[in-house]
Amino acid sequence: MSVFIGIRHEDKYRMERRAPLTPRHVDYLVKHKKLDIVVQRSPKRVFTEEEYLAAGAEVSDTLEKCDIVLGVKEVPLEVFEPGKTYVFFSHVIKGQPYNMPMLRRMMELGCNLIEYEKIIDEQNKRLIFFGRYAGLAGMINSFWALGQRLKYFGYQSKFLRVKQAHEYHSLDEARDDVSAVGQLIAEQGIPPELMPFTIGFTGYGNVSQGAQEICSLLPVKEISPEKLLDLKYRKHLPNNLVYKVIFKEEHLYEPMAEGAEFDLHDYYEKGAAAYKNAFEKYVPHLSMLIHCTYWDARYPRILTNAYLKKLFSRGKPKLLVIGDISCDIGGSVECTLKATEIGDPVFIYNPDTEQITMGTRGEGILDMAVDILPAELPRDASSGFGDVLVNFIKPIADADFDVKFEDLDLPRAIKKGLILHNGKLTPEFEYIQQYL
Repeated sequence: MSVFIGIRHEDKYRMERRAPLTPRHVDYLVKHKKLDIVVQRSPKRVFTEEEYLAAGAEVSDTLEKCDIVLGVKEVPLEVFEPGKTYVFFSHVIKGQPYNMPMLRRMMELGCNLIEYEKIIDEQNKRLIFFGRYAGLAGMINSFWALGQRLKYFGYQSKFLRVKQAHEYHSLDEARDDVSAVGQLIAEQGIPPELMPFTIGFTGYGNVSQGAQEICSLLPVKEISPEKLLDLKYRKHLPNNLVYKVIFKEEHLYEPMAEGAEFDLHDYYEKGAAAYKNAFEKYVPHLSMLIHCTYWDARYPRILTNAYLKKLFSRGKPKLLVIGDISCDIGGSVECTLKATEIGDPVFIYNPDTEQITMGTRGEGILDMAVDILPAELPRDASSGFGDVLVNFIKPIADADFDVKFEDLDLPRAIKKGLILHNGKLTPEFEYIQQYL
């Protein structure tokens, strides 16, 4: 009996155009793995029905006959069907309250849930992710936002050439525009009142690397956080360089105990109980902050609203734009009070009123906080994501999910990502029960 694999229509966000597998991947699975693929009709997916049909897939309004359903974002409660295997970003591993009804429904129906975020190797590194594309799109958007914000302050800057990521047909088109801006900076320089122009990146993982990849298209010189602190005091700085600074954990946090040295393992174990913010001293020296790190409530924030209020009380700060690619609401960057949509991507946070105003105009700090950034580069992001996922489809299709969890024959990485098995939380994820 054939196992049908479905690719669902994404319905959480109006501008979500990604797919977990592209027509190229479907062609490979049909021809070389002899799998039956059904693609649910979608009026907005970046790949057309014709492309999937040419690759050998069936196109249908529903995925009723599919045993395995692949998606990107969360699935509505009414869509789940009994006993099926679903593979998507479920956003339940932190016990997120807004997704507990969804998880509960899957448990009631005896479904299997494979979470992309927990498909990891033996070193606990994620194997399937969109992170790099979040960084790429987030940096493009942040440069667009910078151009708009500088225009508000009276500068017809070179960054006005950059568009939002979703307005480009491809990543290469976006790179061309940013490269052109870089060439203009190299030739014509930066206005003296904006010098030295500095961009700070938190983190060094896939998201940060993607953002830095776009930043590197400018004439960039990387300096250490320590050198950032005295950069403005240096004389005769070149006016055609952008300074990049990468902040690691030891630059963001410090031990509370006097005389203690930062220890990464200790920090992750103890969090806010033993460590405090060490980042605030760098903020006055940054023109842009690109935030790319994981955060949850166990850890200190890197940028609080109280600190921003103090910063603005001293006069207009150097910091123009925050690109909060991580987009934790009220989280590590506390002024990210909401996630924004692709069509309305930025707001101004006013530290005095603690209120936000959508758009690029007004008093305060501009915050770019789109929470589905990879969807702005749907073709490139889907291709890169599917290049890894495609290798796991056949083993998932061949697995007998009716056996006990310990007897389930799946690649180890996939089994690590199995949150629900026949409606029950697997041993690694039993802790989620407390949030239900």
